Amino acid sequence: MGVVVAKRLAARAVTRNMIKRLARELFRKAEWVNSDFIIRLNAPVVHRDQSASSRAGKLALAAELTELMKSQLLR
Repeated sequence: MGVVVAKRLAARAVTRNMIKRLARELFRKAEWVNSDFIIRLNAPVVHRDQSASSRAGKLALAAELTELMKSQLLR
């Protein structure tokens, strides 16, 4: 699994690292052994004045990542 988080889409290192940690955690918990994923952002995640580690933000990101991974497995 590869995770690419561009600095221009997630300006703070805290945000980029949180996204990477969350993606790896979801991948491990789901135990998709025979699957390869590359996760790349294509839109900004949070604005500079928003907290990167808010509970609501993490839950929304986790839900979106899970949905994306599941949709790719059904192909």
